[in-house]
Amino acid sequence: MTRVLGRLRGANNEGVLALLIVVLALVVGTVAPAFWSAATAINLLASASATIAFALGALVVLVSGGIDVSFMAIGIFAAYATLKAASGAGWLSATVWLPFLLAIAIGVLLGLLNAGAIAGLKIPTLIATLGTQGIVRGVLITFVGSRVISDLPGAVADLSTSYLVVVGGRVQTPLTILVVPLALLCVAIALVLNRTLLGRSVYALGSDPESARRVGIPVLRTQVMVYALAGGLAAIGGLCHVVLVREADPFALVGGELDVIAAVVLGGASIFGGKGSVTGTVLGVLLISLINNSLILLGVPGSWQRAAVGLLLLVGVSVQGLQAVRRRRPAILEAIS
Repeated sequence: MTRVLGRLRGANNEGVLALLIVVLALVVGTVAPAFWSAATAINLLASASATIAFALGALVVLVSGGIDVSFMAIGIFAAYATLKAASGAGWLSATVWLPFLLAIAIGVLLGLLNAGAIAGLKIPTLIATLGTQGIVRGVLITFVGSRVISDLPGAVADLSTSYLVVVGGRVQTPLTILVVPLALLCVAIALVLNRTLLGRSVYALGSDPESARRVGIPVLRTQVMVYALAGGLAAIGGLCHVVLVREADPFALVGGELDVIAAVVLGGASIFGGKGSVTGTVLGVLLISLINNSLILLGVPGSWQRAAVGLLLLVGVSVQGLQAVRRRRPAILEAIS
């Protein structure tokens, strides 16, 4: 029985998180019956799809033992620069793949800027990514552009009106087709983390960098690949956000890091590194999306939404701290005795 409960719980408490989502949905649905509708489910998926690529990048960094607060700035920089380039070069927007490839290339280059500061200059990850955030944001607004691009070019505009399904009568609610490639992206990142040498190296690096170095894991190269991957995922998230809102605002996204990091931490990723899963991250994103949408449905002011997410983040970090203390206690008692 204990073994069965352990499997349902999951290695990173994914089962507990899924149960929390179900309970929260039942409570909100009881208070506000309008919650039980296909439109609500589609809105939840749409808001989660705008966040999931950012969350996957934050997951990879957290598992490696770092923390990144520059991914939103990288995302909007890559998306805005790509669309500005596409507006001036029609061939770049002839197919939807070219803008995404360009955005990913920009994101990877900006991710390598983080890697250079962290792996090369040995700057702490939080300080390095804070600096990168300021540099990227300043360069974007000063040299790239500060005006909102509301006329999306070519295939990007077509993608913004491509839907997987549309529900409702007079008021219709569409579900973006982006949920399909983003779901495939989740599968791809899960395979990288669980089935490849890079994934095992990332977990080892986050668990104990010195031990990882001693067993022959290329720590420097792994860190470079982690932040390059995080930059590419941020670029995908930025362009997906632009497609969903149908405009590129250079002042958008930055400041939304709290929701993403909270979702990843609630999904079981440890702030101490070496622990986390794509499944938990997806559930964490859905939980944050559910909370935000439910509070809107219940008429709760936006300021309380931020407070709720911040409280959940503190709870998640506190639980991880208590678990870390419990794991260390037997070793400390054994050393004393």
